[in-house]
Amino acid sequence: MRKYELFCLLKSSFDIEGNDQVISTIEKNIENFGGKILETNKAGRKRLAYEIDKNRDSFCVVYNIEIAPDKIKELKRYLKLNDNVLREYVSVLKPAKATKPAPKEAVAHE
Repeated sequence: MRKYELFCLLKSSFDIEGNDQVISTIEKNIENFGGKILETNKAGRKRLAYEIDKNRDSFCVVYNIEIAPDKIKELKRYLKLNDNVLREYVSVLKPAKATKPAPKEAVAHE
């Protein structure tokens, strides 16, 4: 299992409850593919730079998920076939680098 970030632009023609229903459907399908949702960030309604399928606005959702690499292709296919998803982007989350501890200050000997 690897960690991924899934970025989705949803149609904004829904109200808040409609968006929540689409989001929960996507989450259920991630779990059906054997994935686990680590975090969901609803970024809200965004104005698009250009029209996508005659939509000028979209609802942005970012998921941090953990799923098998061989299931990513199936997940992307499901999202492309979903009429409520305008765009999707999946990227691998790289583990955070361990930060170096702060150097100890030299103690002045008198």
